Amino acid sequence: MNISPYAGKLAGPSMLVRVPELVTAYYTTKPDPAVPEQRVAFGTSGHRGCIYQR
Repeated sequence: MNISPYAGKLAGPSMLVRVPELVTAYYTTKPDPAVPEQRVAFGTSGHRGCIYQR
């Protein structure tokens, strides 16, 4: 197992999430359906779920 060089160290500013920017992007950014890379697709990938009985 490789140990990360960041293990046991504080995160630097470039590694931190800027929460105000993230919240703003969440509410203001919308995907453009004309751009294939921005399209959203939903699927089950073959998984239909299961029912567990006890």
